[in-house]
Amino acid sequence: MPLDTSRRGFIAATIASSLAALPRWVQAGAAHVDDSATTLWYDQPAGPWIEALPVGSGRLGAMVFGRPAQERLQFNIDTLYGGGPYVQDNPKFREALPQVRALIDQQRWKEANDLVSDSLMGRPIKQMPFSGAGDLLLDFPGLEEPQRYSRSLDLDRAVAVTSFFSGRARHTREVFCSVPDQVTVIRLTAEGEGRIDLDLGYRHPDYQPYGGFGDTKYDAHGVVFVGAPWDHREPLFTEKRPAALSVRADGRDALLVEGRNVQAFGIPGQLRYALRVQAVGDGHIEADGDRLRVRGARRLTLVVAGETSYVNYQDVSGDPVAAVRQRTAAAARKPFASLQDAHLKAHRALFRRLQIDLGGHEANARPTAARIAGIARQQPDAALAATYVQYARYLLLSSSRPGSQPANLQGVWNEVLHPPWEGKYTININTEMNYWPAGPANLGECVEPLLKMVEDLAVTGARTARDSYGAGGWVAHHNTDLWRSTAPIDGPLWGMWPTGGAWLCTTLWQYYLYDPSPALLRRLLPLFKGASQFFLDTLIEDPKGRGLVTSPSISPENSHHPDIALCAGPAMDRQILRDLFDATRQVQAAVGDSDTAFSERLRKTRERLPADRVGAQGQLQEWLEDWDAGAPEQQHRHVSHLYAVYPSGQINVRDTPELAEAARVTLNRRGDESTGWATAWRLALWTRLGDGERAYKILQGLLGPARTYPNMFDAHPPFQIDGNFGGAAAILEMVVQSWGGEIHLLAALPRAWPRGRLHGVRAHGGVEVDIDWADGRLARVRLRGRAGQRVALRHLGRRVDVQLDARGQGRADPAAFAGGD
Repeated sequence: MPLDTSRRGFIAATIASSLAALPRWVQAGAAHVDDSATTLWYDQPAGPWIEALPVGSGRLGAMVFGRPAQERLQFNIDTLYGGGPYVQDNPKFREALPQVRALIDQQRWKEANDLVSDSLMGRPIKQMPFSGAGDLLLDFPGLEEPQRYSRSLDLDRAVAVTSFFSGRARHTREVFCSVPDQVTVIRLTAEGEGRIDLDLGYRHPDYQPYGGFGDTKYDAHGVVFVGAPWDHREPLFTEKRPAALSVRADGRDALLVEGRNVQAFGIPGQLRYALRVQAVGDGHIEADGDRLRVRGARRLTLVVAGETSYVNYQDVSGDPVAAVRQRTAAAARKPFASLQDAHLKAHRALFRRLQIDLGGHEANARPTAARIAGIARQQPDAALAATYVQYARYLLLSSSRPGSQPANLQGVWNEVLHPPWEGKYTININTEMNYWPAGPANLGECVEPLLKMVEDLAVTGARTARDSYGAGGWVAHHNTDLWRSTAPIDGPLWGMWPTGGAWLCTTLWQYYLYDPSPALLRRLLPLFKGASQFFLDTLIEDPKGRGLVTSPSISPENSHHPDIALCAGPAMDRQILRDLFDATRQVQAAVGDSDTAFSERLRKTRERLPADRVGAQGQLQEWLEDWDAGAPEQQHRHVSHLYAVYPSGQINVRDTPELAEAARVTLNRRGDESTGWATAWRLALWTRLGDGERAYKILQGLLGPARTYPNMFDAHPPFQIDGNFGGAAAILEMVVQSWGGEIHLLAALPRAWPRGRLHGVRAHGGVEVDIDWADGRLARVRLRGRAGQRVALRHLGRRVDVQLDARGQGRADPAAFAGGD
């Protein structure tokens, strides 16, 4: 949405003035910057992986380094995981379960811990890793020293661009991942007197001598990562690759890579995978052994396809070689313009639904890495927050599309064979956080892969429920992987949490609230009923008469006594189950499910869940017992018991002010600084509590170099993508929130954003909102939804109801809120 012409002229003049002060070769890279905040740009190539730029189609991911003489493109395939189909459930579980519960009731913690480790944890105790698919290295012999270099990521086009001059030639390289054609497209052009000479080869991720992100160490409190390769520069292309790998010519103008996935934690690697590169251009192209050579080209297009033999979590019989040959051959027959047009149409149909402008556009004239570094020096940069939102939307579109796997801990981008935390799905916060922005950011289609995964887990989790707990329904614990394992893993401090599947269900319920449809309700019904059935069968009476509780469980990853997390009935479990039972009953009612006895049983069981409690220090209790003050980690990264504040909304400033105040006490005790994703959750919580200034302070920490890498990936550290998604959702909530049957406008707007607009943000009920503000005051509100739909708006403590017209449109007069708080 364009700005008014007077503002556009002022911004253009400001950017032009800033550019004039830059060196000429930097100006060339910055010239494309505009006021849309949809461009990341840099004045030098990437060094380590965390400086490279991501492209993706959901199924395929690539990292683009932008190196002139030897470009590196690191690839991923969403189904390239270690191992193969396996069953992880511990056969001792069911017999040991009553004894574990008794030991917890008696607070015999060490004995309970030891028994859980031996008899309840899955075998193997780890799940399978998401693995890198290796690098394409593009060597360009004869290039002169590059001048006027720039590289950028255009979020609106979903294209990574590298541009520089070499001698009298201008070289431009564009890379994108096409959803319609399911290939990565690399377009190289040389203008002027230059030509493209290229030697292309493949390098397996085994080559990395530095071991990925650093050293991994384990201690009593979890995993510690030491070091990050900030100053690393990779060696030039080497011949090293595993004997199991085959790289060979596949025709005159194509290269084929075939390999197998890794054995992991004793599970044999059963997947085959393939990458194929096909070249089309006006120069001389030939495949020579395990190289692809091009000489004398002005225009060259490389199409790359990647596939594994994965069919589903039980079937690895696919033919990846046939798949990549078909895709590259089909794409190579199309003109580059056709490939590009189809890609842009598919991307922009979703990306352009939302526009955000928070001001501060003059900062766009500085390289993105410098802007991130500037946050640490207290340099205001409102536009960077807007870019952060659009970047997260871009990442979700690039890592989670219908037909792909869901976004995992690293989205779809990982350079090593065995990434931190195996790069899989941590469903005690991280996977759910990945999808927090999907609804409000107007990207509901991106949730389909998550829904498909939950449908799989309802099958594998039914086996775990039956064999381990003797229960009906289905269950998933705190992690899962490509093979849809549902057993508890990692150890009792992290894994003995039976509510992961339930939280996934409430995440899907939020998806429905933002994008309601009868077809979705019909898919949700069996999932929700199955998840609820498990807890109807497994909740037990608290020995102190406080109600029905989960046991054994934990408050995710936090210890209440040194090295002890095991407990019964933690606050988060009770909060999630309230939402699950409520959502299940609503779905039943909406689809006309005749099982009224089940609905009534859910209602009665919900009433017997212990209520949230306020402890002696005025905090919201994390456990049934008031253990918070004595817990070993007072600033623990997880704030699990604040699920009820965000994303749930059970606790809020309007309806439960006392509990909201207790949540503030808890947040103050935990502190504002934490890991990347935990910082994003704190940001979302203070935002939901309506404290825009506290939220803004935390946001600055999230945007700065301690928590954002130069390529804007979230720094846990190391990289985890959930912080990007959680942070973006929270920024949107600072402007528009949707809970309690109302849309809350400018609910946590900080003073640093006095003027701005947010158009196309989505709210509950499928309502789209366009909102503008000036001088910190509401200026315009437009609504789109169903014809005749009634929409409740709240601002400054006043509620205004708007009925949409026959076209499904409506407006709210800002003056109607005058005189509020």
